[in-house]
Amino acid sequence: MPRAKDHAIDLYMTAIRDGRAREALDANIGERYIQHSTGVKDGKEGFLEFFQPFLERNPVREMEVIRALQDGSKVFLHVSQNLHDGEAKWVTADFFESDEHGKIIEHWDVIAPFRISERSGHSNGDGERTLKDIEKTEENKSLVADFVEKVLVGGQVAELSRYVSDDGYVEHAPDFEDGIAAVDSRLRSGALRYDALFMLVGEGNFVATLCRASSDGQPVCQADVFRVHAGTIVEHWGDREAIPPKAEWANSGKF
Repeated sequence: MPRAKDHAIDLYMTAIRDGRAREALDANIGERYIQHSTGVKDGKEGFLEFFQPFLERNPVREMEVIRALQDGSKVFLHVSQNLHDGEAKWVTADFFESDEHGKIIEHWDVIAPFRISERSGHSNGDGERTLKDIEKTEENKSLVADFVEKVLVGGQVAELSRYVSDDGYVEHAPDFEDGIAAVDSRLRSGALRYDALFMLVGEGNFVATLCRASSDGQPVCQADVFRVHAGTIVEHWGDREAIPPKAEWANSGKF
């Protein structure tokens, strides 16, 4: 499989970090480009229409890809963004589809402010980065898919301990503590409801998912990243983005 991961990273870094948008689009985008970030129109011209003003407004940009996964034609990037020396800091979860040449043809994202949890002391971007256990990719993908379908979407919270480590589980979702007990409590509260698994991208010990969900009744696009070790989930990052009214979409929507 062509290195779609490299195209996705170069699109991000060259176009947005370095400000050479047209060059990056020509090098990394396929014959079509479908956009699901609701404020951005489809196609190269839609990308330029949105990001040229962004680049002008934000001349000081630091960006780092902190996790990158490729799963067949799909790619996931976990990216930290720092604008104007810390005036605005973000963590983005980006999902991409690529063509047979590895060029990017479709994009989904969840954008969240950088935060450090007062309960766990972790941020929504820090933690383990090392990609390993490539030979266990399919096994780990199956574990996470089963967990999402049965526990998160299906509501079988009693099955939680089959999937999540009860020893040393690390939580990066803002406002939550480490440990399986905090996961259990959060799921039983019902504040965040998972409706459907939309996309799963896994490589080695990391699996990223994109889900339709609702938070306190508001439809959201939910991105989660799971680190798996020895057949159990040991670390998690999660952020969500509210889905605006359809009248405000510049494209076909978040999904």
